[in-house]
Amino acid sequence: MTKPRLKIIPLGGLSEIGKNMMAMECENDIIVIDVGLMFPGEEMLGIDLVIPDISYLLERREKIRGIVITHGHEDHIGALPYLLPQLDVPVYSTRLTQGLISVKLKERKALAGAKLKVVPFGGQVTLGRFRVEFFPVCHSIPDAAGLIIHTPVGTIVHSGDFKLDYTPVDGKPTDLSRLAQLGAQGVLLLLSDSTYAELPGYTPSERVVGETLDRVMAEAPGRVIVTTFSSLVSRIQQVIDAAAKHQRRVFIVGRSMTDIVRMTLELGYLKAPDGILARLDELKGMPHNRVVFITTGSQGEPTSALVRIANRDHRQVHILRGDTVVLSATPIPGNEAVINRTVDNLFKQGAQVLYAKVAQVHVHGHGSQEELKLLLNLVKPRFFIPIHGEYRHLSLHAKLAQSVGIPKENIFVLEDGDVFELSPQAGKITGKVSSGNVYVDGLSVGDVGSVVLRNRRMLSRDGIVVVIITVNRQTGKLVGRPDIVSRGFVDTREAKDMIEESRDVVARALDHSGVRPAEWGFINTKVRDVLNRFYYEQTKRRPMILPVMVKV
Repeated sequence: MTKPRLKIIPLGGLSEIGKNMMAMECENDIIVIDVGLMFPGEEMLGIDLVIPDISYLLERREKIRGIVITHGHEDHIGALPYLLPQLDVPVYSTRLTQGLISVKLKERKALAGAKLKVVPFGGQVTLGRFRVEFFPVCHSIPDAAGLIIHTPVGTIVHSGDFKLDYTPVDGKPTDLSRLAQLGAQGVLLLLSDSTYAELPGYTPSERVVGETLDRVMAEAPGRVIVTTFSSLVSRIQQVIDAAAKHQRRVFIVGRSMTDIVRMTLELGYLKAPDGILARLDELKGMPHNRVVFITTGSQGEPTSALVRIANRDHRQVHILRGDTVVLSATPIPGNEAVINRTVDNLFKQGAQVLYAKVAQVHVHGHGSQEELKLLLNLVKPRFFIPIHGEYRHLSLHAKLAQSVGIPKENIFVLEDGDVFELSPQAGKITGKVSSGNVYVDGLSVGDVGSVVLRNRRMLSRDGIVVVIITVNRQTGKLVGRPDIVSRGFVDTREAKDMIEESRDVVARALDHSGVRPAEWGFINTKVRDVLNRFYYEQTKRRPMILPVMVKV
């Protein structure tokens, strides 16, 4: 009888921040942990979102027993609307996470037929050879969970995104006693969050932010506008509490913020004293020092409420001199420039802006080095795999694990697509599966590949030239000289002569087509070749050339 082997296959989230997704496979059963998205980089022109490649899972669809979600952030649930319809398996999560997932699925009209199951903390669910237990961890969203996965090979602990805050706003600290208990019983493998493995010390408690907000509301001469992630429910709670204390009323601005506040109030995760939440139409005539807005837009998203307000583009809210704006979020890497522009715009209109560099208005949701070491010491795993982070974060987390005594040969730094096989005695990387990016552009998922992005980059650098060739329908001969239209290539007024000359170049190239009409494929290639050469000699640039045939 061969001992069972366990496969762990990260499909996203290792060597990048975002689109977290991991498959675990044992005999004929697969479970999937998290289905996240990532925001596009600067070079991904026109792309809205990036989601994981699940071709590995689609080929083994009948083996998948369920999807387990640790918490309700975009980088853990954001790809569900796109991927769940293809996989069609039940999704297990805590209560608030399920609420957030259904809001997401409803937006994309993917809710019908989705099987969403709620698992309470301490509750267990059996999925084939896996038994999964949820335990509470502290993060920047309530109801965040870590996972204890009982497998035939041994116990695995997956930390989810976590930090150790002993005085959290929603009153649920990370369940260290359960982790210590597991550590005493023996844990085969720990998978732990590496997002802030670079930071020494401890992540400060959310209490600090509460005190800052309290001070801001007490001292601000006019209105206070707080912007944060719509999912940061504990921060919204802190704003409501501080506003109540200083007799200010709270206005929620922005669609996603409104949706989530409504849902969290219904489920009881947010508590608001009677009469404190106000509708925007009650704003008229209210004294400025009695008003607080909570908005989205902490990442400078172009359509968000704060950015529209900063650009004087919001229907109901405009910046007035004396407003105080609080940016209560860390910039997602790559968004800094956009956020700085928003902050500048707010200052220009006479607002006072508080952000992480000038005031303690935000603490992030991930453990720093001392917390990561504490988790390793409590769980005492035999094997360790750092997860959730770019390669440098994973490498630094691996070093921390060595520093607390985990042998180097038992620590594995994986990348997306690695197939890691684990037995009770040993682990090794045994293969690679496809795990690239799938791009979402508007409504199309996965149609935009690297070729399209390469074309967009080329267009953005060198522009486009359209060659309109008029051909006689009967004889197939050229009629007149070709027309040439360019965009983003050269200034047509200044380069008029060159464009004229290129018309002649094309006419000459096509003229000796002889007696019989040439076929379009040949003409197409020929025109592109001669113009590529001609323009490169003239300008040292290579615009995209599109020949078009018109029959008359």
